[in-house]
Amino acid sequence: MQIIKVPGINGLGKTKGCERAGNAILDALKEIYSNEQGKIVDASLLDLEEIHLDNGNMEITNKLIYENSLEAFEMKPRLVFLGGDHSISFSLVRGFLEHTKKQRKEPCLIVFDAHPDCMEPVDGTFPTHEEWLRGVVEAGFPPENILLVGLRNSDPKEIRFMEKNKIKRISINEFVRDIDNACDTVMEFANGRELYLSLDIDVVDPAFAPATGYIEPGGLTSRQLIYILQRMNKMKNLRGVDIVEINEKKDREYGGVTVKLGAKILAEII
Repeated sequence: MQIIKVPGINGLGKTKGCERAGNAILDALKEIYSNEQGKIVDASLLDLEEIHLDNGNMEITNKLIYENSLEAFEMKPRLVFLGGDHSISFSLVRGFLEHTKKQRKEPCLIVFDAHPDCMEPVDGTFPTHEEWLRGVVEAGFPPENILLVGLRNSDPKEIRFMEKNKIKRISINEFVRDIDNACDTVMEFANGRELYLSLDIDVVDPAFAPATGYIEPGGLTSRQLIYILQRMNKMKNLRGVDIVEINEKKDREYGGVTVKLGAKILAEII
């Protein structure tokens, strides 16, 4: 497994600080000595890379993310990308999609997020963190192979887009009622397909992850998310994971709890 830092932000000025999350998460990982399965975690032995970006030039930034992720997918069996805000997922998923086309395999995208990120384009160029998923669909990702988990606040325009494209959703309440059955549903959706998992930290309730751009009460607990990811991590078809929207700058107000959760998540999936 390779871990790639992707310090990209294109969040309408609301995500400044997320570009520092990768380094902060890796620093926090040094304080985790083993994960819950008993696997020793040694941060010094990780296969690390970084895509060096200029957030002042979105054209170059997206080109670098796409080209580097495509190359990485062709060389490594599993990748973890540390953002950055959710805008980076637009080019990461495009790289994943191109890789699956070359391999003649069917792609699957599961997104854990409080928001659908299907807003209409702001300026018609490269998607922000509010519209990246719409951009992925318009770039050719099959919408019937997309599953959104944990939505709690959707703009009416986003709802219409999801319904028009038949994008599937699983509510938070399904996990509250029966987390094992909900996990089964998520994993069955990806069965037989190459899987990319995109994790926006705001899927977690802000009581557990307050340092993010758009706080939405009523999310998953950190324990619930860790359990779900532990189960999904056993899937052999899981090829890529991104962890985004952790604002390291904002997290200083909260004693680094959100960054520490990011490190905990990383420890459980490496």
